[in-house]
Amino acid sequence: MNTHRHAAPASAPTFVPPVLTEGLRLFFPVAAAHGALWPVLWVILYGLDLPFAAAIPPSQWHAHEMIYGTYGMALAGFLTSAMPEWTDTPPRRGGALLLLLALWLPGRLAGLVGADVLSPLAGASDAAFLAVLGWYVLKPLLLRRSARHGSFVLWVALFALTEIGIRVAWFVEDYELSHRLLMAAVCIFMAFFTLSVARIGVVVINLALDPSGGTTPYRPHPGRQNLAAGMVALYGAAALAFPDSLAPAFLALAAGATFMDRLTEWFIGRALFRTQVLALALANLFAGIGFFVVGLGGLDIGIAGMTLAPATGVHLLTLGALGMAIMAVFVIAGLRHTGHDLVLPWQAHAAVVAMAAAALVRTLPELGFATFLMGPHYALGALLWAAAFALWLHAFLPMMRAPTVGTATEDPSRC
Repeated sequence: MNTHRHAAPASAPTFVPPVLTEGLRLFFPVAAAHGALWPVLWVILYGLDLPFAAAIPPSQWHAHEMIYGTYGMALAGFLTSAMPEWTDTPPRRGGALLLLLALWLPGRLAGLVGADVLSPLAGASDAAFLAVLGWYVLKPLLLRRSARHGSFVLWVALFALTEIGIRVAWFVEDYELSHRLLMAAVCIFMAFFTLSVARIGVVVINLALDPSGGTTPYRPHPGRQNLAAGMVALYGAAALAFPDSLAPAFLALAAGATFMDRLTEWFIGRALFRTQVLALALANLFAGIGFFVVGLGGLDIGIAGMTLAPATGVHLLTLGALGMAIMAVFVIAGLRHTGHDLVLPWQAHAAVVAMAAAALVRTLPELGFATFLMGPHYALGALLWAAAFALWLHAFLPMMRAPTVGTATEDPSRC
């Protein structure tokens, strides 16, 4: 009789598809697909109107779906990948990522057709999405007992509270309040952008100056890394609390100046004209100009006989600054986190050009330039914005679905 005990066979590791191994691998393509499809449907099927928007202004549905739809999913991809990297903790994967996706989808289905009646349900789903995302950001900090990067938890919480406020304002039909809350959401996302690009830009510029990664010749002034975010926060709070005063206009001008100040450190020679570096620089430039237009418009100050509308400045911020920043992150992180060096495919260059063109086409006619585009500039700007995401998706979806290649992700300086 055999008395030897046989060890139980080790269970085979559960296979997880590459697209579910890291947040950005799933959420960046989903965000890009949303950004590529919904503006086209709105323009072609609805003619910039919405079939079930009985009371909520279609312009507010449009702004909400850009910020909480496309950009919100992009934010989830960035944070669920960046926080584990910054804290050296395991990334969320598999079912944890699918849960976020499932919570994000109901709001997008309601927003696609402007279903006013479904707004409370969609709002509850969006709030749950942001609450879970906030927990995914907070838990690595708790594991490491660290408060570093803790500001991102605060910004996610504010983003969630703003979403709840927008839905409540829609429910009680206070559309002036919902308009101000949407602008607050834009400011919160601008703060995300300034804090994130401050970290990413250092790595990208140094790699452009020294591809070997052996030196770090570019070292920005520490104060410039957070000043812009602080001024954006002050402007957003003033615009929400004191909309009828001149304080928001002056603070908008101050915020614009901080973005222009950041650009003073970007005189780095020919490396500036590499697409990934130029995209980040243009994001700061659009932000600076956008806040200047918002501020001057709020003060009723025109330039060369032009009347500046704050709404034009907001589109410079959303399509220009945020659109360029998100596209830059999609390209840079998409390559680095799949193991590729920063050698951009042609679609990446084209996507950055299309995003910049979208912002310019949408705003220049309202600033007195290219006035022949006035009227069609709404639809043309939306289609160019969608084309930028479609181009990125064409090149990067295969990378997101494939196993990591090379050794780029082993580099501690990866973005």
